Amino acid sequence: MGDCGCHVEAQTVAQRRVLVWLMAINAAMFVAEGLVGWWAQSTALTADALDMLADATVYGVSLYAVGRRQGHQRRAARLSGYFQISLAALVLADVLRRFWQGSDPQSTLMVIMGALALVANVICLALITRHRQGGIHMRASWIFSRNDVLANLGVILAAGLVVWWRSPLPDLIIGLGITLLVLWGGITILRESSATTPPEPSCPNRG
Repeated sequence: MGDCGCHVEAQTVAQRRVLVWLMAINAAMFVAEGLVGWWAQSTALTADALDMLADATVYGVSLYAVGRRQGHQRRAARLSGYFQISLAALVLADVLRRFWQGSDPQSTLMVIMGALALVANVICLALITRHRQGGIHMRASWIFSRNDVLANLGVILAAGLVVWWRSPLPDLIIGLGITLLVLWGGITILRESSATTPPEPSCPNRG
């Protein structure tokens, strides 16, 4: 009898375990970063917090798709992409609101929270990297984790520029940049999920 079924089952269990960890980490960071972002009046932190919420949702959708056929995986990836794009629109609205109403971002809180979020997302990226070829749903999860690391670096950069320029403008600019990063991630996943579906691999029988 072949061992392909055992290998697929082991891969499915491993993917589920990783996605549960990623979903838990991002959900916790969404709450923490969202509260600190509101307290610190930081557009960049708020945008990154909402990105965390999007990713937690993406990982939940990907968890549903693990072990299912490619059609299910592609539908899950498309749902993730649409959710990312919708969230980017919400973050853009917050950026515009703060631009018109004004804000006073607290750079110290931004650096501390941005650094914590960076550590969390580097851990997430390390966990998901070896599974990024495990289907379009896992590829989507990897893209969002990679974008999170870039967003966290942007938050830390924004905090430094707020102090240097003595202006909230860098926070707004970085917040807009994170919004565009989230938007591009969603568009990328929609493109990849709409590509031609390759034939599903068959398991060779072994004597």
